[in-house]
Amino acid sequence: MVNFDLLLKRPILNSAGLTLAGLVILGLRFSTLQADEPKKSAAAALEDAVKSAPLKFEADIKPLLVKYCYDCHGDKKQRAGLNLEKFKDEQSILEGRKVWEHAAGMIRSSEMPPKRKSSPPPTQEERDLLFQWITETTSKIDCTGAADPGRVTLRRLNRFEYNNTIRDLVGVDFKPAADFPSDDVGYGFDNIGDVLSLPPILFEKYLNAAEKITEAAIAAEPLRGVIQSVEGEKLQGGSTGGNGAKVLASNGKVSAEVEAAVDGEYVVRIVAFEMHAGKEYAQMRFSVDDKPLHTFDVKGKPELPQAFALRMPLKAGKHSIAGEFLNDYYRPDDSDPNNRDRNMGISAIELQGPIEKTDSKQPIPAAHRKIFVRKPKSDMSDAEDCARAILGNFANKAFRRPVTREELDQYVELGRSVMLEGESFERAIEVAIQAMLVSPHFLFRIEIDAEPDNPKAIHPISEYELASRLSYFLWSSMPDDELFKLASQNALRNGTNLTNQVQRMLKDPKAQSFIESFSGQWLQTRNLKQMTPDPKMFPTFDENLREAMRMETELFFSEIVQQNRSILDLLDADFTYVNEKLARHYGLSGISGEKFQRVKLDGEKRAGVLTQASILTLTSNPTRTSPVKRGKWVLENILGAPPPPPPPGVEELQNDEKAVLSGSLRQRMEQHRENPSCASCHQRMDPLGFGFENFDAIGGWRTQDGKFEIDPAGVLPSGESFKSPKELRQILKGFKTEFARCLTEKMLTYALGRGLEYYDKCTIDLLLAKLEQDQYRIGGMITEIVLSEPFQKRRGKKERE
Repeated sequence: MVNFDLLLKRPILNSAGLTLAGLVILGLRFSTLQADEPKKSAAAALEDAVKSAPLKFEADIKPLLVKYCYDCHGDKKQRAGLNLEKFKDEQSILEGRKVWEHAAGMIRSSEMPPKRKSSPPPTQEERDLLFQWITETTSKIDCTGAADPGRVTLRRLNRFEYNNTIRDLVGVDFKPAADFPSDDVGYGFDNIGDVLSLPPILFEKYLNAAEKITEAAIAAEPLRGVIQSVEGEKLQGGSTGGNGAKVLASNGKVSAEVEAAVDGEYVVRIVAFEMHAGKEYAQMRFSVDDKPLHTFDVKGKPELPQAFALRMPLKAGKHSIAGEFLNDYYRPDDSDPNNRDRNMGISAIELQGPIEKTDSKQPIPAAHRKIFVRKPKSDMSDAEDCARAILGNFANKAFRRPVTREELDQYVELGRSVMLEGESFERAIEVAIQAMLVSPHFLFRIEIDAEPDNPKAIHPISEYELASRLSYFLWSSMPDDELFKLASQNALRNGTNLTNQVQRMLKDPKAQSFIESFSGQWLQTRNLKQMTPDPKMFPTFDENLREAMRMETELFFSEIVQQNRSILDLLDADFTYVNEKLARHYGLSGISGEKFQRVKLDGEKRAGVLTQASILTLTSNPTRTSPVKRGKWVLENILGAPPPPPPPGVEELQNDEKAVLSGSLRQRMEQHRENPSCASCHQRMDPLGFGFENFDAIGGWRTQDGKFEIDPAGVLPSGESFKSPKELRQILKGFKTEFARCLTEKMLTYALGRGLEYYDKCTIDLLLAKLEQDQYRIGGMITEIVLSEPFQKRRGKKERE
């Protein structure tokens, strides 16, 4: 008998890079190979395949696909959503590598094509030919040169990232994204750039959220007071224009008389516009009671006039407010008709007040102090410089990179326009920050390509972009001051800085976001809140137990990460976390209270995530267990070999009282899967699911299914047999290469925010090699992902992407 594990450590290569380890990736084990070729060892069989002449798609392979595959998986019929006929050349097959690798495993194990009465099955020689061609074709990836890092689509912050970023940027303690639409999911995660679109309703939510955030964070005194407005014909001076405003064709003024009801503070406001000509804007001198106060450049247009305001004390009584046009320009002979006559118009003159004062004893929010890094002088002579300092500091963090002067000028000008309307300095900053919070530079994680349409233009991402990738990977939030500082010094990649930052960040409390987000989506425990066990059949299940289930898995995964344990401990660790509610559910004694405690398990009934109530509940139906769901979950999330969707028209398992009395769930399912189109997938899923049949639909231990004894024994398609959940866990732990690859692929997908492509195989293989060297420690996996080429670099776009 050949030692398969030893063979894995001594790869046998062909010109395409195929190894026995590669067969493991396809979901095969040595027992399958030995059964197919009893007279040869697996190594000898593989070497024979390597030495054979190169196969040609059109001459050697396509006839077999036409004969055995295209009827069910072609252009006309796409059973299980699979169309093999669309793959026309080696490049398209390479890009669909996962589909073909899965097909190779099904062909090699004789699960496909299914047996039919109407036509004979493929001969063993035909199966060998198809298998050899698929493995050779899908392995033609050159990992000796520069790796293809791929590219991440421009992606917006998802709801979880948005809440965390607002928390760290602004300092508010609520979740403004609570009412945002749910984020779409791609490749199992909700941070994938390709699916994070921006529907109109979401942009409206962003606008509303920006207002709520700044209102909570900034103590801006609202401008309250009665408004008197004088418009149109009631204005004195000038001539009436087409829009009813008073127009000054030459130097002169427009005025209005208003009345202050009582002594107090008022805002005097003029709404003006210009008809531009020459190099200057129209200049307007603002005066009250014939006293000149300030001169403004009027940039507003007739269709969008501009407000100018001054805040000042006024005595009770009548007052005259005037706007005077100072710099008339008239060149009737200019060749440009738009450059012949500068005019100024005034739409309205207003008095607002007396201004109501708010209670000055109200405490200033901590977020306010965080934002206002500088205060203007009492006479506001340095208001613009102050605004530039405050908004520049905020924008650098919000945009996760240094803001350009041109960008900052826009926000400073916006704040200035707010103050021109008579609002306070704080209100001006508030409005400018609202604008930043709806900017694409905040809402999206933008990475710049010098040559965006050149797929060969591979380049390292900037240090600020790297800091963001790192922080959103491990914290689901923006970089902190330390990451920003290293990026500003261009030192994040220097020496061991990046490795040190990974270690620091994983110890930070914000790493809880990685634990919650990644584990919740990989293990699918986020879906636990949607589970509805039947209350009559499971009266002990309530919201407290549901939350305890979720917390157990989260705390368990947290210890694996925080203690840098082996990823294999996820499958059979002899500890968990329970509170009194969950302990009673598990039959554990000596635990009281709502606080979670770390407990040691005997390993007989429970060990690792596979026997935690969260996983067992979310892979069950409301009234019973579901071996199919449980088996499918293991294939998808532990072995990385998800089955195809069920074929259409398959009848569901009967679950009425008559059916339940007819036999155990296992007996009824064995009859159900006699359908040949279902049998191949059920042969893979059902043994895995039935291995955990001792656990009921909410994860409680049992020995009987109704009046029938539970039979958890089974045999996997690869030949391993087991008699209990404990033995099945031990077998699954033996599939450490498959599990390590599955977890590595999922974590790299999550870290990059994109689905993996065929060329990522080189990176995955390298990560797996280093993971094995590090005794499968999860901290090493995370660090190596951060140091990997796809995480550090990007390229231009290919035509097919």
